[in-house]
Amino acid sequence: MNADSHIPVLFDEVLMLLQPQPNGRYIDGTVGAGGHTAGLLKKSAPSGRVLVFDKDAEAIAFAQKQLKSFGDRVTYVHASYAEMGSLAPAYDFAQVDGILLDLGLSSRQLDDAQRGFSFMKEGPLDMRFDTSQGETAADLINNLEEAALANIFWRYGEEKSSRKIARMIVAERPFTTTTQLAAKIAETVRRRSRIHPATQTFQALRIAVNRELETVETGVMAALELLRPNGRLAVISFHSLEDRFVKQTFRRLSQDCICPPDQPVCTCGGVAKFRLITRKAVQASAKEIAQNSRSRSARLRVIEKK
Repeated sequence: MNADSHIPVLFDEVLMLLQPQPNGRYIDGTVGAGGHTAGLLKKSAPSGRVLVFDKDAEAIAFAQKQLKSFGDRVTYVHASYAEMGSLAPAYDFAQVDGILLDLGLSSRQLDDAQRGFSFMKEGPLDMRFDTSQGETAADLINNLEEAALANIFWRYGEEKSSRKIARMIVAERPFTTTTQLAAKIAETVRRRSRIHPATQTFQALRIAVNRELETVETGVMAALELLRPNGRLAVISFHSLEDRFVKQTFRRLSQDCICPPDQPVCTCGGVAKFRLITRKAVQASAKEIAQNSRSRSARLRVIEKK
């Protein structure tokens, strides 16, 4: 697979809405397999540049191979996109024409059993984007108290059986593999659904391990600051918690007054500094979903700086 053959989620829609131009400067905050980045580079030829970020060192290495033909038009940074506010100016990207944040896992991450993201294949309970640092999912599962685990499952996975699952984990631990945990959750919940009973718990653990919601909040605000006038930010979310934050933030910033309702005097200037490009989230077409079932939950929202 190369960057040309790998078609990422909502590829055409992202390029249409970001409107990359020749000689522009762009940031891909989550380079993954490099598919979106390749599209940005082609559309911004001959001298457009893209700065890419990823916490996953394997993703950076893979993207470097996939995007080799673009030479020095692409710059790689092994770091979280949440750090772009301080890092981008150091690479001469202080003001940019467009930024993309694709918040989903790449197929390569999901399909690699050793990363521990999927319960469909046996692997260690890791789930870290950056495998060189931080606590693993196993650390959380085997060390946190029951109430703390239940809170994670409810808050980040919106799992209705959060307390029941947490109680089971404390009674049955230690857990070391993905399939071991998934099987016990399935035994505990016994839910009739096309969605596996462990889906929401695994989502919650991944979000907690990588502090994804905090990263999204920091990263989105940093991205908005880096945009030049008429620059656009596109965010692809894959679960309701992320999408809710993006939706509410974009809506708030596109209003003429963003002062708190109880504030008697407007101090923000009364004129919105951003304009909504997508009134509703853009979703994958039936054709794309048929080709890639993982695109079913994708939601794309775009905002433009005035």
